[in-house]
Amino acid sequence: MSDHDKSTNSRTVHDLLRRAIIEQALKPGMRLPEDTVGEQFGVSRTIVRQALVRLESEGLVVTRRNRGAFVAEPTLEEARQVFEVRRCLETEVVRKVVERMPEAGFDQLEAHVRAEQSVRGRDGTVSIRLAGEFHTLLAELSGNAVLARYVIEVVQRCSLIMAMYARTHSTDCAVDEHSQIIAALRARDAEAAIALMDHHLGAVADRADFDRTPDTVASILSRYGKELAQ
Repeated sequence: MSDHDKSTNSRTVHDLLRRAIIEQALKPGMRLPEDTVGEQFGVSRTIVRQALVRLESEGLVVTRRNRGAFVAEPTLEEARQVFEVRRCLETEVVRKVVERMPEAGFDQLEAHVRAEQSVRGRDGTVSIRLAGEFHTLLAELSGNAVLARYVIEVVQRCSLIMAMYARTHSTDCAVDEHSQIIAALRARDAEAAIALMDHHLGAVADRADFDRTPDTVASILSRYGKELAQ
């Protein structure tokens, strides 16, 4: 196998694992044995390892000494920080899009929203992935490749965070809000588009219970212990 083929296979394995994580098929904390992944995808453990290293650099996987790779489990503090960064980055995306995006970009955004609407209420995991991809597409249309790269990473991490902390995964409101954002962008109204984006991301964050007190063994068992008092 040539180096090019190895690179292509590693990239393909990375993309498939990333998609499984984003679609929440692979849950936070799940172990990712190199031999199992390799067998399922028909590739060597070396290629799997390369894909896992890349996923780790993106914050989607963690490697634990002598235990292997696992889907990452962000802490509440990490979750808050990721959402703060996301709101800052996407505000800048909106500014850039208003300034420079060609009219053809709106066709791409509207086609994406139609794809979101086509699975509305039918496939929750795909809806979650498509909702995130709206934001990564918008970032790519900003014309700033570096900004887009950071947005892609932070949106992916937000999907993982929502798998852990979201009270609900409904994306019905998100589709409507995406359409409202497109309308403001088409009008080249940066102020309105930024306000809509901020409200939209705030609503996403509100579906995650970031203010709850993390469970401890004592707090969990205390709930069961109450049965003894009855």
